[in-house]
Formats: sequence, structure tokens, C-alpha cells
Amino acid sequence: MRILLVEDDDRISCPLAEDLRHQNHTIDLARDGIEGWDCAMTVQYDLILLDLMLPRLDGITLCQRLRTAGSSALILMLTARDTTTDKVVGLDAGADDYLVKPFKLEELAARIRALSRRSGDTKPSVLAHGKLQLDPSTCIVTYADRNLSLTPKEYRILECLLRNPDRVFSRADLLDKLWELDRFSGEGTIKTHITNLRRKLKAVGGSEDSIETVYGIGYRLRKTSVF
Repeated sequence: MRILLVEDDDRISCPLAEDLRHQNHTIDLARDGIEGWDCAMTVQYDLILLDLMLPRLDGITLCQRLRTAGSSALILMLTARDTTTDKVVGLDAGADDYLVKPFKLEELAARIRALSRRSGDTKPSVLAHGKLQLDPSTCIVTYADRNLSLTPKEYRILECLLRNPDRVFSRADLLDKLWELDRFSGEGTIKTHITNLRRKLKAVGGSEDSIETVYGIGYRLRKTSVF
């Protein structure tokens, strides 16, 4: 998932963002409501984690503005306020769920999975293409039952290709989906990661060109007969 975390307290946002990155999510940070609005209008997010009490623009108003602007991102509010009235106000503003601070990271991860299911996300629990399998719940990737050791970016690129096996992704597409706003890299970085993925797939018995280059356009998985 590409996630926007709007939280002004670095003591909360930094460890939370790091934990979500370890779960192979792409995380952008905004430290006030206006910055959160600007990010949400620039990038299409799957999920927005939104603090209620924010500088410059509070979370309720930001949530309302996002829904008025037509944002379809899942919105999970994070707040220290735990009264029924506060929860109702947040949900009525357009939030999909409400989590009270302090919370355990495991509970947040479970809420994110539940929201994904509730939003109609019916993607298979294990992504497969021929002998290649990727399990998002464990982040384990195998080819013919042999484990592949991938870097986080290699994993995310492969997951993106597996979730959309018929789509051709340009380098710009992959950068937009997988790189955080403050960690932007050039398109040559994608070429390097694709080269490394091909090498690792070949090392466990896959085809050298299992990730196909569509010249002038981008990359996609080859048909399963090659795998």
C-alpha cells in the first residue's frame, strides 16, 4: 500500500512509519493538515492515517475536504480522544475507521488489513505466476519452492507486477507507486532493480527474461509458460 501518515508528533510518526516500511508499505509523512492536503492532492494514496489534532488544519476538516474533493483513499483516524461523540464526528466526516492512542502496532496492522478487505479488495492472499509465488502476509517470495532473498524495493516492484500481470509499467509508474516523496530516485534506479530481480530469478531456476521489457514503454511479467 501507498500510505500517507499525517501526524505532527515525531515521537509517534517516526517509529510508526518505520514499522509500516518494514511491512513493505510506501510511506509519506506530513506534519500538519495543510501539508497533508498538499500530499493527498499530489499523490493517489491507498490509505491515509490521520491524526485528529493537527497544526494549521485539523484532522476533521482535512477529512471533510478530502471527501469533498472526491478522494477515495481509506482514512483511518488516530487520536487520543476516545468518547463516542468524537468517534461519531470523525466517522461522519468521512473516516473509515478510528483508532485511539496509545495503540499497539499489531492492532494498527490488523485494522489496515480489515479496511483493505472491507473496501472490496479481493486480491488473492498469495500472488502466483507460474512457479513464482509471493505471500503478502509473510513477505516470503519463492520460485519452485526455493526462497528468493529480495531487497524491500525489489519486493515491492515484484509485488506490483504480480498484482497486475497484464499491465505494462513504465519506470515513471513504478517510481510514482513505490518511492516516497522525500526519497525520490531517478528512473535509472528502476532499471537497476529490474536487472537485480532478473538475476535473482534466474539463480533459482527462472527464465532470464521472466520480467519482459516492452521497449519504449516499460516492464511486465512474461506469460507463465516461460516460468
